Amino acid sequence: MNKPAEMDSSTDDGALFLKNSVLYKEFLAGREEILKHKWIESEKAGSDIGFEKALLDWIVKHRSSWRERRVRESKLAKALA
Repeated sequence: MNKPAEMDSSTDDGALFLKNSVLYKEFLAGREEILKHKWIESEKAGSDIGFEKALLDWIVKHRSSWRERRVRESKLAKALA
């Protein structure tokens, strides 16, 4: 079925809003860090540890310091702008 042009436009606007949102950008940055952590820990283990294990390990060991660094960098960027 064809969607009305109005729906396509609002869907496109919603997708654009999502991609430009700070929350979504933070989600993507965190996901990238988790995937890096998964790769490193899988290499150490000699096999794939899986996303869930990497996620939980990263949250426990790295998330708070990563988050603090992101906040500092954001404040610095705003101060320099």
